[in-house]
Amino acid sequence: MLNILRYLKKHVGMAVLILALLCVQAYCDLTLPKYTSDIVDVGIQQSGVERVTPNQMRDTTLEALTLFLSNEDEALLRRAYAIEDGTARLTVSDSATLDRLDQALSMPMVALYQMGQQGMEPSVLIQQSEQVGVDRETFKTQLRTQIETMADQYGAAADTMTSQMAILFVRQEYQALGVDLDALQQTYLLTTGGKMLALTLLMVAAAITAGMLASRVAASVGMELRSQVFRKVVSFGSAEIDRFSTASLITRSTNDIQQIQMVVVMLLRLVLYAPIIGIGGIVRVATTRTGMGWIIGVAVGVLLALIVVLMTVAMPKFKKMQTLIDRVNLVSREILTGLNVIRAFSREEYEEKRFDKANRDLMGTQLFTNRTMSMMMPAMMLIMNGISVLIVWAGAHGVDLGTMQVGDMIAFITYTMQIVMAFLMISVVSIMLPRAGVSAKRIQEVLDTPVSIHDPAPDKNRDESKGDWRGEVCFEDVSFRYPDAQADVLEHISFTARPGETTAIIGSTGSGKSTLLNLIPRFFDVSYGRITIDGVDIRDLSLHKLHNLLGYVPQKGVLFSGTIESNLKFGGADITDAAMTQAAAIAQADDFIQAKPEGYQSPIAQGGSNVSGGQKQRLSIARAIAKQPKVYLFDDSFSALDYKTDAALRRALSQQVKDAAVIIVAQRISTILHAQQIVVLDEGKVAGIGTHEELMASCPTYQEIARSQLSDAELGGAGA
Repeated sequence: MLNILRYLKKHVGMAVLILALLCVQAYCDLTLPKYTSDIVDVGIQQSGVERVTPNQMRDTTLEALTLFLSNEDEALLRRAYAIEDGTARLTVSDSATLDRLDQALSMPMVALYQMGQQGMEPSVLIQQSEQVGVDRETFKTQLRTQIETMADQYGAAADTMTSQMAILFVRQEYQALGVDLDALQQTYLLTTGGKMLALTLLMVAAAITAGMLASRVAASVGMELRSQVFRKVVSFGSAEIDRFSTASLITRSTNDIQQIQMVVVMLLRLVLYAPIIGIGGIVRVATTRTGMGWIIGVAVGVLLALIVVLMTVAMPKFKKMQTLIDRVNLVSREILTGLNVIRAFSREEYEEKRFDKANRDLMGTQLFTNRTMSMMMPAMMLIMNGISVLIVWAGAHGVDLGTMQVGDMIAFITYTMQIVMAFLMISVVSIMLPRAGVSAKRIQEVLDTPVSIHDPAPDKNRDESKGDWRGEVCFEDVSFRYPDAQADVLEHISFTARPGETTAIIGSTGSGKSTLLNLIPRFFDVSYGRITIDGVDIRDLSLHKLHNLLGYVPQKGVLFSGTIESNLKFGGADITDAAMTQAAAIAQADDFIQAKPEGYQSPIAQGGSNVSGGQKQRLSIARAIAKQPKVYLFDDSFSALDYKTDAALRRALSQQVKDAAVIIVAQRISTILHAQQIVVLDEGKVAGIGTHEELMASCPTYQEIARSQLSDAELGGAGA
């Protein structure tokens, strides 16, 4: 979780904006149920009459109401209305005054309503108060005592019932004044409906904008992570690549980052929104005064229990899933890469079983997690519907007893569903978050892995210390062992490869030839000793400068998707067309390139799968020649060439590289007979150094290799 939040650090401003939009959305979402309640209670049941305090009433009604009020409330009432032509019109609009008037007038209006049901007009009450011998204050005290007794009789339903009966009295008063109640009701419904529509449009706009911004942030996070992982992997040496494996790095760069991207969207949309709507719903429920708050407690308790059970069951499987995806990618990569070998050995059935096992293991884990998670939605819906039934059952009793209005019950149901949905959103994210946490940890492992091969410190960087590089490579007592290995692969290697000379490295399989060559471009760093170019330790050169001095041809030719031209100019943008065609001619590749309809613009498929092994190797050699480096490194790069092509290539190459050092790893002695220096390796140690003739005379290991490959006539009796 902390890693995911770390990825969002650069987007704090956007996250704050999204939070503000979500607050607007939540406000609209939480306000709509109140308007729905008002439409039912006020618009339908009360014919659009919003308050107990009427907008207008007869002056006799006002005088009758004053008889029920204290002197303070009576003064407030008289200040609130202006009487003109026998009609008292409301002149105040502040909610505090109106709320106080509503509270003061409710019971008096109920009393007048009940009198009206008995045929007694307010004017009769006024006349009674004006009779001779009746003290007005005593009369008012008697009336207040009556309404207090009436309120006690209503009990718990007093507020709701008095309000409803007072509204009935206001409707009668409006009718007496000739007010069109149908028009009043229609106006209220249209006004409230318009407010709901405006809130809905605002909520939709906020939700869409927040979703769009969240998607942009998530996409940016994904792009940044892919870039960081790619840059990090490109900087890895062979040791780091071997530690993670190619298949795992691909999974981390794709599937794992996709998981994080999905969770970032959910974090910004659901995790931020759920608490707002949940807390807001609880606050709104508390203001409904329905007495059903205990239902919320029951719902939350059941939901938390469900979430805990699901997380306990599913969490270990989510952690295992990413490893199984790695396994499927690994097996798939091996099978697709070695498809021809698999067919040649008729191992299709075995490999199918191997892939099927990896696939079924992943499927089994995914089915388990999906089945577990598929239970969540039905369970949530069961809880939601059960809560709705419980609310209707409890609310129906309240409506029947007069302690609750229908609109309040509807609003309570809506708020409860919002609270439940908030927990549902949190539960969905809580299930996905651990899986994303695993992915984030795997990505962070890549980003936090220290790179073993890196540029020197600025004070040691000797890029600019030499203006003219000759390309003399010197091994000074070099030893090397692989990370975590128990023994050295190379021990105390010392020799010098001079410019204008060819240095060949030969030895039995596993003697360390390719490993020795790979130390020069720093695919690995030496464990002991040092390697220098023109007297400068290669560890004191930037990798960019070092690689600019080298032309490397790997044992297995590697081409990239594109064209022949793009592959031959892979060494730099400064390679001209003339240098490219000259390199192709030297590498004996020009003939088959020109034979293609599109020539140098002929497409190369991924991995060079649309050219033969020999053509791929020649193009790899041409790519190194076109760069015109100071040191050529050939890692058994002529093995796929026939003798005729090999001989022609070497003749042409000898003229091109006469000023550069050439280091060749070879299996065939016939390719290195004329090398100025041959280094013989035996189990990682130097068994001999010299020319072919010198080694045939002095090195038993070389003699053994030579006699196993060449006839006596070819050897010319040397060393016999």
